[in-house]
Amino acid sequence: MPYQPRVAILVPGADYGEHWHPALARKTAALTAAGLAVEPRVWTDPGDLSGFDLILPLLAWGYPRASARWYALLDRLEAEGLRVANPVPVLRWNSDKAYLAELGAKGVAVVPTIEVTALDDAALAAARAALGAEELVVKPPVSAGSDGTHRLAADAAVPPDARGQRRLIQPFMPGVLAEGEYSLFLFGGRFSHAIVKRPAAGDFRVQPQFGGREEIWTASAAARSLAESALAAAPAATIYARVDMIGDGRGGLAIMELELIEPQLFLNFAPDGGAAFGAAVAGALLTGP
Repeated sequence: MPYQPRVAILVPGADYGEHWHPALARKTAALTAAGLAVEPRVWTDPGDLSGFDLILPLLAWGYPRASARWYALLDRLEAEGLRVANPVPVLRWNSDKAYLAELGAKGVAVVPTIEVTALDDAALAAARAALGAEELVVKPPVSAGSDGTHRLAADAAVPPDARGQRRLIQPFMPGVLAEGEYSLFLFGGRFSHAIVKRPAAGDFRVQPQFGGREEIWTASAAARSLAESALAAAPAATIYARVDMIGDGRGGLAIMELELIEPQLFLNFAPDGGAAFGAAVAGALLTGP
């Protein structure tokens, strides 16, 4: 019987509240169809990983709530010389949304972002002036699923949980209400599929836990080009990627976020059911570390 490469998918612990098993099942099915043997390992205590041919942090959900532990795991994976997809330098870079400023500096269209070391009323007022926007979004630089994200009206003060904390400030992009947020998926650098995510009435967050919904979207050439440009600015090539973007209000698009660690891949919307994803991961095992 031919050898089946062993792949570990890092998953949350039993105490993680969000239901992640359907996402694991879809990703496992795609990888198994590509000839890989898949085993889940809890990311906070994965045990000995030396017997695996590849480590995938695809369901390391909850890492922003335990960032010190997450960075320690990345250090360990690197020190042990384990093969990881995406590569550890990409995971470390993508863990902190300060990378948005780096993308912008490289000419990639991003949602304007200001980083504040310790948020207070003066810093919020200065950000409003600098961004030329009264309505803002404030979010932690290490976060997922809109955790700690606030939409602030023109006269709103600093949210209590953000006061004195390092935060990113962005203009509120009304396009999310009118058009939604777009997500493009690329495997092995090649476009697979795209969706549009829309918030529930009265909300601005597009995640399912807040009532958001998604549907297939035909990505424009401009959207695909922007996604490719953003990924080209990452520290290394990616095996899988989700690129979130939004209309900029001027007929263009702007990157909201790169999801290169543990994205929902929405393989149920992929025309091939996830075959390109499985092939990209399997192909990573045929190349150098």
